[in-house]
Amino acid sequence: MAADIDEQPAGYARLLSAANAAEIARVAAVIAERRPRHVVFTARGTSDHAALYGAYLTEIRLGLPAGLASPSVVTLYGARPDLSDALVVGVSQSGGSPDLAEVLRAARASGALTLAVTNAPDSPLVDMAELSVDIAAGHERAVAATKTYTAELLALLMLVEGIRAGDGVLPKAEREALDALPELAARTLADGTPAQLAPRYRFARQLVTTGRGYAYPTAREAALKLMETSYLPALAFSGADLLHGPLAMTDPEVPVLAVVGSGPGGRSMGEVLPRLGERRADVVVVGSADVPGATRLAVPEVDERYAPLLDILPMQRLALALALTRGEDPDAPRGLKKVTATM
Repeated sequence: MAADIDEQPAGYARLLSAANAAEIARVAAVIAERRPRHVVFTARGTSDHAALYGAYLTEIRLGLPAGLASPSVVTLYGARPDLSDALVVGVSQSGGSPDLAEVLRAARASGALTLAVTNAPDSPLVDMAELSVDIAAGHERAVAATKTYTAELLALLMLVEGIRAGDGVLPKAEREALDALPELAARTLADGTPAQLAPRYRFARQLVTTGRGYAYPTAREAALKLMETSYLPALAFSGADLLHGPLAMTDPEVPVLAVVGSGPGGRSMGEVLPRLGERRADVVVVGSADVPGATRLAVPEVDERYAPLLDILPMQRLALALALTRGEDPDAPRGLKKVTATM
């Protein structure tokens, strides 16, 4: 898991290379020409959080309605929604889950444009889709996904911005900003704070993660990493949803990991953090600025769209360190395997 985490800056650079960027641009241009009226993502597990990020990008940057499909609608109930004007995107590290391939098969049969975003270009998901994007993350050794998650994020970001451009080619300013990500990721990973923080939560019984907007998928992915590596019950909430009831569970014994960026989503967390303070919650903030009364896992300040590519990195480090502190093996979570086949 540590090796996979450390490879992420190189993974960003690889995906941004001329060959991979050109292939993503080609796919983006085809989608832009087809002009879908809405976008539906289908995914499981960690990839579901990348898909949620893709949905935020799609609605905010493209102005198209976007949502996440429930595969069981197709696989268990036999429903065949009319997706004739949609782009249906299957997001999967392995591309091997039968239910996701079945969703794409049904969508394509109804006239949808289908796309597979995966780390396995020879997978069943790619075979089922009309278009595909290889996230080029390389072999991932640990069961807990890390580098494939961030590669999915970057691929979806490049894809959406290419569609927005119309011809698939990223604008010069966009490309220059993305080219800075490998160095920013390396700098973020060099910070030893997550490992120093892990002993503080060695005996924690539950934990809450929270964020809004582009940060909400990060909160959900961080919770999953903590659950699958440390077996620590972790509940993820939108900052807005946290105030609608779950806030009552927070207290000094329930740590809160809050993702607080510099854009609208981060600013809106200004309503949430004081309420956590009233509950005397133990708050750790992931962000580029200090928050009074909270410990900070520092990340560089970037455009809010790019922040998920950096914010998750100290969370991954924390999950790894906490698992080791609690005497667990993060490379072999009990009961889990790399490819989970669901129908």
